[in-house]
Amino acid sequence: MDKLKEWIEPILQNHSCRIYEIEWLTNQNPPLLRLSIEKEDGTMDLDTCAACSDEISELLDEKDWFKSEYMLEVCSPGAEKVLKTETQLQNELGNYVYCKMKDPKQGMDSVTGDLISIDDHQIVIQYKDKTRTKTIEIDKENITLIRTAVKF
Repeated sequence: MDKLKEWIEPILQNHSCRIYEIEWLTNQNPPLLRLSIEKEDGTMDLDTCAACSDEISELLDEKDWFKSEYMLEVCSPGAEKVLKTETQLQNELGNYVYCKMKDPKQGMDSVTGDLISIDDHQIVIQYKDKTRTKTIEIDKENITLIRTAVKF
């Protein structure tokens, strides 16, 4: 996977994109290489995705990366993408997120609001409770799921 990233990153950089996640799904027939990509600002559009897909496909064919048949899927991570790494979390600082907790805090087992700070041990989310703005500090060990959220 490291070699794949090394080959693919220059193509994505030419389109002002980055890898969000690489998945190698061997339980598919044929196996599936899924590359979730996004632009530097966290968005994605169909034309950019298609252009990246074409160039990556051509590169992997040239490199003969996998000796058997496989499928390549280049896609956006979606509007409500799961934040799995510290880098992904940092990239969403200031944005609207949904967080589910193992143990309830302040009477809540989940919260949706703006991710306003992150440190080594916890995150802080600012949310609305009726008309009042409140904050909640959540230990990272208490997070079962955190993802971006769509604000209506």
